[in-house]
Amino acid sequence: MSASTRPLALVVEDDDHIAHLLRFMLEREGYEVLHAVDGREGVRLIETGAVPAVALLDVMLPFVDGFELVRRLRAQAGWADVPVVMLTAKTQESDIVRALDAGANDYILKPFQPAELLARLRRFSKGRP
Repeated sequence: MSASTRPLALVVEDDDHIAHLLRFMLEREGYEVLHAVDGREGVRLIETGAVPAVALLDVMLPFVDGFELVRRLRAQAGWADVPVVMLTAKTQESDIVRALDAGANDYILKPFQPAELLARLRRFSKGRP
């Protein structure tokens, strides 16, 4: 566990460019970023890692998709209140409903606007230490 007092952000994203952008944005916003490159690694971090202040999950991932990650995250002790934002290129209403029903707090379509994503994250951090 890190000695850092910065809030932790879990990012599960398999696209290197998007992951790099998210890390840059989140670190500038004051987060410490923990990145998983696929769903399998995401499951491992959910099961063994520190509880983050926020989780950003891609929907389409190798091995385990974002819908399953949300379900596992919500079932993990201590993770029930972690704000989860899904990031995806999937624009079908049924996918958005499925993500929200699985336990996601928000759903942002790719390509996303960085300022909008950060504004949505700030909304979740209001009133948190």
